[in-house]
Amino acid sequence: MPNLDDLFFILSKIAWAFLSPGNLIIFFLVIASFLLIFNRIQAAKILLIPTALLSFILMAYPVSDYLMAPLESRFSSPKMLPSEIDGILVLGGGEDLKRSISWQVAELGSGGDRYIGAAMLAKTYPNAPVIFTGGSGSLHLQNTATEGDLSRSLLTAVGIDAERLIIESRARNTDENFKYTKPLLPTYSAESQQAAGTYFLVTSAYHMPRAVGIARQHGVKVIPYPVDYYSNHADLRTFDFDLFDHLKALEPAWREWIGLTAYYFTNRIDDWFPKPE
Repeated sequence: MPNLDDLFFILSKIAWAFLSPGNLIIFFLVIASFLLIFNRIQAAKILLIPTALLSFILMAYPVSDYLMAPLESRFSSPKMLPSEIDGILVLGGGEDLKRSISWQVAELGSGGDRYIGAAMLAKTYPNAPVIFTGGSGSLHLQNTATEGDLSRSLLTAVGIDAERLIIESRARNTDENFKYTKPLLPTYSAESQQAAGTYFLVTSAYHMPRAVGIARQHGVKVIPYPVDYYSNHADLRTFDFDLFDHLKALEPAWREWIGLTAYYFTNRIDDWFPKPE
């Protein structure tokens, strides 16, 4: 029988299959098509007309920015970097595990800026350990034994000495990132089960509020270092009819708001929308 962490992971993946905006549009179109087949014209119209209008709006204008921008602007990098740091904590998600396995080459994914951010901080703090945490977030790609090697290859490829790396490759979500990484931190005390010190936290800007909230829940003090932005400044939002680009921002933004809600109601974060202290 799966434990609570396994159950939460499985249910989150199943739920997202039905809540993904792109999938929802397809589901509504398929249902409307079946209604038309059975001559349920009025019911089909109720689904088709709003779905078609919403799809056109998503294609024509970056409305996704209105969901993404509040997430990305919640935390910002410090204007003045501290003189010392206990480590650089990098959350997984910037690598493309499926294609890396398919082609036997280390491939970056859409969140690849996390590796660039880690490299920049590693250069600024040459004596700080770089802690990477992230396994597979896919239901079908678990225990492939390649997650750790992939992250190590990518981090060394961007110029980080392998001797500085601490790799955790079991975590399937953000809560497990901190659950499994906390005992590996250089300042962790097995006696008190607490990790003193301060760590830079590198992850996508839209993901930073939830990541910081979970870090606080686990008692890990972090300094946000957001990277990998998706939204545009208000002055640059125009009618450009670029559906792919708009969905590229809408999908992670919508998933993140759902994630914040789910984590809050399951007591994985104390605040629904964590803010800077």
